[in-house]
Amino acid sequence: CMNKRPPSVTVISWIFIAFGCLMLLSSLIPRLPEAEAQVAEFRAQHPFQFALMYLGPVLAIICGIFTLRGCNWARWLLVAWFGYNAFVNVLHSPLKLFVPALLFIIAIYFLFRPEASAYFRKSKVETPKPPSN
Repeated sequence: CMNKRPPSVTVISWIFIAFGCLMLLSSLIPRLPEAEAQVAEFRAQHPFQFALMYLGPVLAIICGIFTLRGCNWARWLLVAWFGYNAFVNVLHSPLKLFVPALLFIIAIYFLFRPEASAYFRKSKVETPKPPSN
């Protein structure tokens, strides 16, 4: 029996699901020929980073879905992934530190509040016990 999911966990989970879906859909939109050439050049020069462009949104969707279901590993993976992205954004532009850091702190606060921690701790599926005779 699962306990009630805190609204903050629901909101954060759906934000990550929506963000992941939007990022995947945006990668399917046709680009201008110049932009397509830049993407092909980037893919050839940086295949690992190119793969991460698709892995990130997929990871966001998976984490969002399993966080909704109360899986503690998904909460931790979501925080690690979000923290990594915030850190990388800061490396690319130190002036953009405030917004990613603020969003990261807000996500951590709501995902690790006592109500949320209780939800992730108690939502594990209990194994059925055999009937006693």
